[in-house]
This record gives sequence, C-alpha cells and structure tokens, in this order.
Amino acid sequence: MAQPLSAPGAQLWLANLNALVGGLFLLVTFALVSLRQVYACVRGFVAQAVLLAASAFLLAALYGNWDLMVIGVVDLVAKAIVVPGVLRQTLHDEVQTRREITQVLNIPTALLAALALTILAYFLAQPMLAAASGPAIAVNLPIGLAGLLVGAFTAAVRREAVPLFLGLLAMENSALFAGVAIAPEMPLIAEVSIAFDVLMMVFVVGILTRAVHERIGTTEVGALRTLREESRR
Repeated sequence: MAQPLSAPGAQLWLANLNALVGGLFLLVTFALVSLRQVYACVRGFVAQAVLLAASAFLLAALYGNWDLMVIGVVDLVAKAIVVPGVLRQTLHDEVQTRREITQVLNIPTALLAALALTILAYFLAQPMLAAASGPAIAVNLPIGLAGLLVGAFTAAVRREAVPLFLGLLAMENSALFAGVAIAPEMPLIAEVSIAFDVLMMVFVVGILTRAVHERIGTTEVGALRTLREESRR
C-alpha cells in the first residue's frame, strides 16, 4: 500500500472535501425520502453512487490506498451507469413515466422521521467513534449509519416496487460509505463481488417487476397484497 500524503495541509484539504461530500451524500439520502417519481428516485440513487465514489477517491489519496480508487471506479461504473441502464431496459415504461408514486407517509412526516433517524445514528455512532481512529471516520461512520437507517425507512414506507428496491440499494451505498473509512484496506474482490451481486439483483428484480406490471398493470405493493388475498378466496 502506498504511503498517505504527508503534508498536513493536503490532508486537511482532502478531509474537508470528504466532509463536504458526506454532507451532500446525506442530503441526497434525505431527497430519496421525499421524491415522488420513479425517474427522480433513479437519478437520486445515481447521485448517491457518484458521491460514494467521490468519497472513495478522496480517501484513496488521504490514506494512500489506491485499492480505494479502484473501488470508487467499480462503484461508479456499476451503480451510476450499469444499474440505471438495466432498469431503463427492463422497466422502460415504469422508470421513464413521470407519474406520482404513493407512499405510506406524507413528505413532511417522512422527512421528520428521517431527521430523527439521523440524530439516532449520530448517537449510536459515538461509542464506535471512541474506539476508532482516522481522519475520515468521524464523517463517514455516522453519515453511513444514518443513510443505512434512512434507506431502511425509505424502503419500509414505499408502496411501489422500484422505489422500494432503490431504498434497499441506498442502504448498501450507505454501508459502503461507512466501510471505506472504517476498513480502507478491505479486499478489492469483496467490492467487486458486491457490485456483481447488486447488478444481478437489479436484473432479476427488473424482470420480475416487468412481468408483474404486464400481468396486473401495476407494481404497487398494496395492490399485490390485495391480489394475493383475493386469490385465496
């Protein structure tokens, strides 16, 4: 592994840039809670993936670990380019149609819940921060944990299949956002395997969602539950 940058000024500059990227990452995660169109949710996921890659690039220079640079490239290609492409190919009408999607909670309530989860994440991160060291952990760990909780909340309150699945992918992004700071020497094969698994999940979910939409005309989870109950009768 290469040696980290020795100049304190350069380290501070990179750490501040990473903090800025972390703030934007959290803002995009909040935006995913409030977006009401599938197309906008896909773009929000792409923005989150780009910010995750930017943090990996900055930490690669900060730690002198160029495996993180490759991880950032893999993340950028897989999640910002390939995943949206697969979704558009398999679910063109579902993704491109600018229609309102339904959610269990209204936007103000959902944002307040996301804020409460973020505050909870910062409290939960304090014991881990006390036992960890590194110039970027204080930023990436609480923000990644907050994104994990908010992503789970987003998946829980969505009634549409594609936005629900994007909430799960946002959780994976958030876990990796914390992971690149906690374990910058993670094996490269692990990230490549995760990226491949994500692509396979997107492909399978896209095909299944398209089949369901063609059969019943909707991907709303509530409608699917009603259909199952009627079939039992």
